[in-house]
Amino acid sequence: MSSRSGTSLDAVSYAGIGVAAVGLGHFVVPQAFAPITAPVFPDDTKTWTYRNGATETAIGAALISPRTRKIGWAGLAAYVGFLGYRAVQSRR
Repeated sequence: MSSRSGTSLDAVSYAGIGVAAVGLGHFVVPQAFAPITAPVFPDDTKTWTYRNGATETAIGAALISPRTRKIGWAGLAAYVGFLGYRAVQSRR
């Protein structure tokens, strides 16, 4: 597969496509993500499922293009940190 500029996509671009696809999956089949989301976001799990889907879609989209990749990496780091924080807090 090649981009519009004629250059082929790299591994990070393919990973971004995957992350964005999983993010979109939160909207198509939210019930598939509820068992994963509920332990960390027990209050209003359905809303958090959609929020997480939107976040993952945006991060994945940012990782696809080299021009926006730094923002994507920063977003991914912040998101992983946030999820880690929520996971630790939910265990207390």
